[in-house]
Amino acid sequence: MSGPAPVNVHATGIVIGTRGFLFVGPSGCGKTSAALTCLAQAQTRGLHAALVCDDQVMLSRRNDRFVAEAIASIAGRAEVRGAEIVPVPATAAAVMDFTVRPFREPVLERLPPEKETFHVDAVGELPLLRLPVSSPEMLDILLKIAEAHA
Repeated sequence: MSGPAPVNVHATGIVIGTRGFLFVGPSGCGKTSAALTCLAQAQTRGLHAALVCDDQVMLSRRNDRFVAEAIASIAGRAEVRGAEIVPVPATAAAVMDFTVRPFREPVLERLPPEKETFHVDAVGELPLLRLPVSSPEMLDILLKIAEAHA
């Protein structure tokens, strides 16, 4: 069963291996930096890794799966805040399994709420993972958290 038309979401979408991650949060929280770090770490390990789109992602629900699509005018590029816009290996679309909210430590709560989700109007809810951006091993942490929620 297909859902409504795609919705433009302020996010950065990536694929690592067979899993899609949609990095969400307010401007300046580290979405792009965290996503690019995870992509670089995955590529170093020989894992399939690609950007779907940076800053804006078209998200839709198709047959109970969340599909992120690149916006043609910004596809294959990512903004490195304070530096410039850089080319990044990309794919035009991918299924998203999780949303990821990067955060800087310290945080007030030790653990996030159980079964936390990210809601996109007219599309639905995806599981939300929180990722500390201060760790040099962001990819390992992201994959462990994703596996725990799979």
